[in-house]
Amino acid sequence: MEEQEKFMKEAIRQAKKAAKIDEVPIGCVIVYKRKIIARGYNRRNTDKNTLAHAELSAIKKASKKLGDWRLEGCTMYVTLEPCQMCAGAIVQARIDKVVIGSMNPKAGCAGSVLNLLQISAFNHQTVVEKGILEEECSHMLSNFFKNLREKKRLEKEITAKSLLDS
Repeated sequence: MEEQEKFMKEAIRQAKKAAKIDEVPIGCVIVYKRKIIARGYNRRNTDKNTLAHAELSAIKKASKKLGDWRLEGCTMYVTLEPCQMCAGAIVQARIDKVVIGSMNPKAGCAGSVLNLLQISAFNHQTVVEKGILEEECSHMLSNFFKNLREKKRLEKEITAKSLLDS
């Protein structure tokens, strides 16, 4: 458990990088032989790219590091349950295990909405472990969306006031 928390804390550090650039705070690390070989964080809005998810960024870096698209023997630590796109990439990359901080009941594809990581008809299934540093991961996401709603509310008020003053 101690080792899992250590790696999830690094994924949280990656998520905080996303938050600093006003991205949804999702972070990811990929571990091979008990060593971090790749890191990624959400950059969708910054890069204006649907594919700029933390998991895909980390998979790309890990593949480059290992010199192979197959990431067998790797474990992914991610702060939020992967979406369908990322879950598909995880299966395609043949990642052995995914450790998830917080589940995503609206879009998660590691057990919340679907479980694409463990479909027996696929040629690869991934072991899933949930709830590592869940409170910290969930709190970070909740705070981000709470602050985003407050920011939008204030922007509406400012716009309404400027229209009244015109």
